[in-house]
Amino acid sequence: METGYLKAFSLVVETGTLAEAARRLGVTPAAIAQQIQVLERELGTQLLARAGRSVTPTESGQRLAARCVSLLREVDALRGWVNQADEVHELCIGTINTALHSILPDALARFAAKHSGVSVHIRSAMSSELYEAVKQSQLDAAVCLHPPFPISKAFAWELLRNEPLVVLAAQRDRKTDPLELLRTRPLIRYDRSLGGGKQADDYLRKANITPTQERFELSSLLAIAMMVDRGLGVALVPDIASPLTAGLQIVKLHLPSEPEPRRFGLLWRRMSRSESLIRSFLEQARLAARA
Repeated sequence: METGYLKAFSLVVETGTLAEAARRLGVTPAAIAQQIQVLERELGTQLLARAGRSVTPTESGQRLAARCVSLLREVDALRGWVNQADEVHELCIGTINTALHSILPDALARFAAKHSGVSVHIRSAMSSELYEAVKQSQLDAAVCLHPPFPISKAFAWELLRNEPLVVLAAQRDRKTDPLELLRTRPLIRYDRSLGGGKQADDYLRKANITPTQERFELSSLLAIAMMVDRGLGVALVPDIASPLTAGLQIVKLHLPSEPEPRRFGLLWRRMSRSESLIRSFLEQARLAARA
């Protein structure tokens, strides 16, 4: 029985739709449906009942779903056990841009000092893409935002940093009310397709703030900070801690009522054959985040 099909079935049960399961796995709903049909033929029973676009597990499907988590965990553990004699010399780490420009260089410097013989490959992407890459074992671990849904027990995630929303403004505006700046100055938007950008947009709507002018919208927090430094406007963004902004003539103004901070941390699969290296990297990332 193909374990990938069991993973697909488990995700369909978790999300309630073929479409969402397909989106997370990066395949088509038709491919997911075909995999479920193969499982049903192999097991000789119907696993899902369809009602419109949603699906629910049948009684047989519920029994399979209850076993899927433990079965897949045992397969992962078996894979790690079989390969435990092979010393790991390579680690694949995914990261969001925020971490790439803040804690990651320090974390990697500390890690390299402890593991000089380990080659580290870095991949930068959005958190949702990184989650799926770890899930598909394309990455050993990822520094990413906490997913907006409960994490399966097959994964571990540990917080590295909280980032509240702040207003970035020029030095001359350091004593100005941050909400007044958002109302009266041109706004440089953080990309609304990203978690922090959505959070900023929600805050503006709840505070009934309509910027007088919106000049730019982009996904790089470092570039946004540089644009504020050049006098192009103000920005409402997560509070990053990057040494690359140290020389800029900008200030961070805290909001009078702060929303829930953005959280990013390290995500990895439990029972990974690289777990000892992943935990060592986590230790160095913790130290870098504190610093």
